[in-house]
Amino acid sequence: MAKYKTVNPATGETVREFETLDDAGVESALARAHSGYLSWRTTSAEERARILGRTADLYAEREDELARMIALEMGKPVREAKGEVKLSSAIYRYYADNGPALLEAERLDVPGADESVVYRRPIGALVGVMPWNYPYYQVARFAAPNLVLGNTVLLKHAPNCPQSSLLMEEIFRQAGLPEDAYVNVFATNEQIADMIADPRVQGVSLTGSERAGISVAETAGRNLKKVVLELGGSDVFVVLDTDDMDATVKTATRARLSNAGQACNSPKRFIVTEPNYDEFVAKLAESFKATPTGDPLDAKTVLGPLSSQTAADSLIEQIEDAVAKGATLLAGGKKIDGPGSYVEPTLLVDVTPEMRAYSEELFGPVGVVYKVATADEAVELANSSAYGLSGSVWSTDLDGARDVADRLDVGMAYVNEHGTTLPGLPFGGVKRSGVGRELGPWGMDEFVNKKLVRVSKK
Repeated sequence: MAKYKTVNPATGETVREFETLDDAGVESALARAHSGYLSWRTTSAEERARILGRTADLYAEREDELARMIALEMGKPVREAKGEVKLSSAIYRYYADNGPALLEAERLDVPGADESVVYRRPIGALVGVMPWNYPYYQVARFAAPNLVLGNTVLLKHAPNCPQSSLLMEEIFRQAGLPEDAYVNVFATNEQIADMIADPRVQGVSLTGSERAGISVAETAGRNLKKVVLELGGSDVFVVLDTDDMDATVKTATRARLSNAGQACNSPKRFIVTEPNYDEFVAKLAESFKATPTGDPLDAKTVLGPLSSQTAADSLIEQIEDAVAKGATLLAGGKKIDGPGSYVEPTLLVDVTPEMRAYSEELFGPVGVVYKVATADEAVELANSSAYGLSGSVWSTDLDGARDVADRLDVGMAYVNEHGTTLPGLPFGGVKRSGVGRELGPWGMDEFVNKKLVRVSKK
């Protein structure tokens, strides 16, 4: 039975199915990626960068096609999908423009020899395991820095994104990337474990669930392979004060409901100081209620369906668990009748530790608001989570907000903005949100051999 298939989450219709690799296909993919590495690593950094630059151009040229494909496959409204395509293009452009300079040798001022130099060299074929929520962006984050470095990529995408994964491979070919430098694989989880264990593979990067991260890290550790993990998040949106509550609520709504709330760094927990709490909660509830759902292929749609019926059912279970245990539902809380995996924008308050919504990631259009008396209490509540991806602090007092942001146990903290992602900014978390960093110069420091060459006269 086919495991990779396009199912339109707006209708539940199965559009197209693909078979997974057989054993011979797994061996072929491994051999190709390894052989491709032996050639690709000898290609000049400037030529590798040129191909990434052409890739960036093609993403811009094929924006409409790319956007409609992921709207069909995972339900992202085309207006948001076009933004993801633009961001992916910008990432390829960043490494095209900066990659060669980031690979320049570093000369060390260390006595005792005539020369001590650190060279940044590729390490080999890498496995990438990518999720469905940002089908192009997640791949760009992993593939761009490693391709310009000289590594090759075996890319396993989510089973519900087969056509977009093939489209990315096609664009790389069109840009001039050698066929064996980037190999798309429709592989099972068991086959990916075998690939990670294979001596021709030197590392693995996964963006996905905590459960998947644990499995991949276990396999990688057992085989002494480098691993980068970008996992879940329960990001905070801390409101200390505001001189424009309407603007703050508008930002909070957009940040939480973008991509139907299916983003690891979306603000799931709103922590609000007591003087601002009642107004914030009332306005956020009304804003959630006023956000309509629609067909993701319609250019006017703001909020699309969740990626699947399974995702919608799981989210509803978390909401119902909270309400059954005493949480107050201020907006939404139900699946929307009719075809597709739509869930109403939902707002909860009075959430307590015994509820699943307190400690679990809410991967959908659900927000939870907490009231605190002080900034210290806000920090304590924020840091009580097992996750530590990102968080934001909102205040007119920049020094105070900066202090609170610095005290958050996260990999990325923002003041008066939330979740900003740019090619030159590092992306990654701490605690159960993962290990490693992507984007910017940091994205080229994970799967690299920082090779010391020290020369002394006899």
